[in-house]
Amino acid sequence: MAPGNAFLRFVRTHDWLISFGIVVTILWIGGGGWYVLHVARATPDGELTLDVIGNFLEGAFAPLAFLWLVIGLFVQQRELAKNSEALRATLIQSEKQTAAIAATEMNARQETFFKIKENVHNQLGGIVGMLYTSSKGPPGDGEMSREQMDDNFKQVADGDCEVFARLFLTLGMLDQDDMIELFYGTELRKKHSENFMRTFERLCRLARNCDVEGIIEDSLMQNAFGLLYRRIRKARPASDDVGETPVS
Repeated sequence: MAPGNAFLRFVRTHDWLISFGIVVTILWIGGGGWYVLHVARATPDGELTLDVIGNFLEGAFAPLAFLWLVIGLFVQQRELAKNSEALRATLIQSEKQTAAIAATEMNARQETFFKIKENVHNQLGGIVGMLYTSSKGPPGDGEMSREQMDDNFKQVADGDCEVFARLFLTLGMLDQDDMIELFYGTELRKKHSENFMRTFERLCRLARNCDVEGIIEDSLMQNAFGLLYRRIRKARPASDDVGETPVS
């Protein structure tokens, strides 16, 4: 391979500033050597002592030192820019990974919530069934017979957990006194009502922890249990305290 081709390959594969510096350095040293051999010796006192050579070299290499200082600064600045860009890309990738992990965690929370929700709905269905029995069944005003109560509890066992909640909602609009009597007329009714509200509020709190948009909690508040919860809380005497933060 010809020396000229090798030099061109070297220039193309290296930073052009460094290549430029090398070329200028070679030319500068070559020019300095030519000056020493052909110009300095041609002067009348062309005798080259060590002092003369030292002064010459000091003046000759000062521009080269400054040149390489400038080149070094530019190369360092370019490398810092590359590193900053790499760090920025790493940060963006890290943010994407963090968002993906957060989304995965949120999905896992939601899956866990819906599994819990199914069990809690079964529990709420039983609580509302006992509340309805104490209010409208044989222990209450007897509006519903024991056979009808048994049929409704069978529906709860078959998966229709909201059957008693719907029965409460079909009673229509009652005045405040009737609602208090319906949900808090006896100690047993009060116990069932407070147990229902406490369980439903805890379920809503779990929903808030797995859905920042509040869509799941809104759906809970719009089903039969949510509507019944509002009625029970509206009828709740001011002197009572369930012990949980009420939901809207």
